[in-house]
Amino acid sequence: MMIDHLYDSVAKRGHVCVGLDTDYSYLPPAMASQYPDITDGLFQFNKAIIDATLDVAACYKVQIAYYESFGIPGLVAYQRTLQYLRSLKAITIADIKRGDIAKTAEMYAKAHFAGDFEADFITLSPYMGLDSLSPYLPYLKEKGKGVFVLIRTSNEGAKDIEYLPIGEGRRVYHEVGEKLNAMGKEFLGRCGYSAIGGVMGCTHADEAAEIRSLLDTTFFLIPGYGAQGGKAEDIARYLHQGNGGVVNSSRGILLAYRKQEHGEEDIAACARAEAIRMRDDILNAIRQQGM
Repeated sequence: MMIDHLYDSVAKRGHVCVGLDTDYSYLPPAMASQYPDITDGLFQFNKAIIDATLDVAACYKVQIAYYESFGIPGLVAYQRTLQYLRSLKAITIADIKRGDIAKTAEMYAKAHFAGDFEADFITLSPYMGLDSLSPYLPYLKEKGKGVFVLIRTSNEGAKDIEYLPIGEGRRVYHEVGEKLNAMGKEFLGRCGYSAIGGVMGCTHADEAAEIRSLLDTTFFLIPGYGAQGGKAEDIARYLHQGNGGVVNSSRGILLAYRKQEHGEEDIAACARAEAIRMRDDILNAIRQQGM
């Protein structure tokens, strides 16, 4: 099961999930001149980041919207990026956040768990109901795939729905998380975590211990680190014995070169240095908390 591979990758390489949310404007001028074609430019930028971080990243998350925005050339770059990652046996998360029902969901599952856009994990939204997840489950059973379902996100607007009280000190995201955790028991890997994972923002660390205990077999995809205010010590509280989650960073890694003098001359080295800094920051926090 891919959840076991992800668990092992975290144990070996740390918790960094490199977010390939790549816009063509991220290319430095010299690279843009070399690759004026959208497809080649996006792919070559991604390839440079991937090659530089392969041994220090647990996985890679590719956000489809950045590629869809460029039409067919962008989607070809998306395809090439996923295929390149898979050729390297890197773990891929397609960040597509689908949330539909019946035959439509079946087609989304087929599109992103097989064929040109195949990935190891995909992201889903559960807010049309748990039946919106059902068409994806055969791929978990038969192909060992995995999903990360939105539970509690890191954006300010999460309070509009996810934080609505439902009584007894509970909120909507508690209910969603518990239902997903229960559903996931059928898809446990040898690592003890389920192929049904959850997106869990790290920006409310005061609830971390409760959440980790409540969702005991749910592996987390954790946004919110860095620019959104999440700290390494916050991340550590969402883990169990130092595992059970990966932490996404997109622009922090992709655009690390812009923070360095002459960084445009080696975007790959700058990305690698930032990924290592982030990895070590989280590992140090885990050690300090004795986890």
